[in-house]
Amino acid sequence: MRDDTVLVIDDEPQIRRVVSNALQSEVTRVLEAATGSQGIDLASTERPSLIVLDLGLPDRAGLDVCKELRKWSTAPIVVLSARHSDQEKALLLDTGADDYITKPFSTIEFTARIRANLRRAQAAQLAAQVQPMSIGDLLVDLNARTLRRGEASIHLTPIEWELLRTFVTQAGRTLTHQQLFNAVWGRAFGDPQQYLRVHVANLRRKIEQDAVRPQLIVTEPGVGYRFEMPR
Repeated sequence: MRDDTVLVIDDEPQIRRVVSNALQSEVTRVLEAATGSQGIDLASTERPSLIVLDLGLPDRAGLDVCKELRKWSTAPIVVLSARHSDQEKALLLDTGADDYITKPFSTIEFTARIRANLRRAQAAQLAAQVQPMSIGDLLVDLNARTLRRGEASIHLTPIEWELLRTFVTQAGRTLTHQQLFNAVWGRAFGDPQQYLRVHVANLRRKIEQDAVRPQLIVTEPGVGYRFEMPR
């Protein structure tokens, strides 16, 4: 067990209790906040490894809290919500949330998702150091911009390199079409889905064992894509 602290921002005492009990054996500390303002203050002073955020807070909208946290915190934000729409999920992910769990939830699934997000955060920190890494049968060096499968070199276009860099450094996280569009093209105009559909298809043909049934670049219907590191 690493020295992890989780902050739970939720105005319902019973939810905070359920989350706290579920995480007791998973993390070092669980901090609790009943309002958005209190949660932001605790996040600022305690710097938690992960934040669990309810959307229905009494003093301010959960979406606004997420935006505020993302101005200075890189900790994974796992949203709890009773709302289920793809549009809201995409909006929250665009705002900076890393995962989305709907109420009511299974504590077994919840703890598994928390563990996964903590692992991904650690993996992203390592990947951000741009050291050469093995991804299945691929050897990737993002710094040198070299990609090999065995003895064969694989050529990527500049756009494909930026896509791969974004995917690898955010491995395991669902990235919306808009997030990818902004990261790769750095502009706010154009149709993200149309641009991405073409370039992701080209990248899949080069790095996937089977581009028709991709295992690395996974489509999240209606939302975006997620890069899965092979076990």
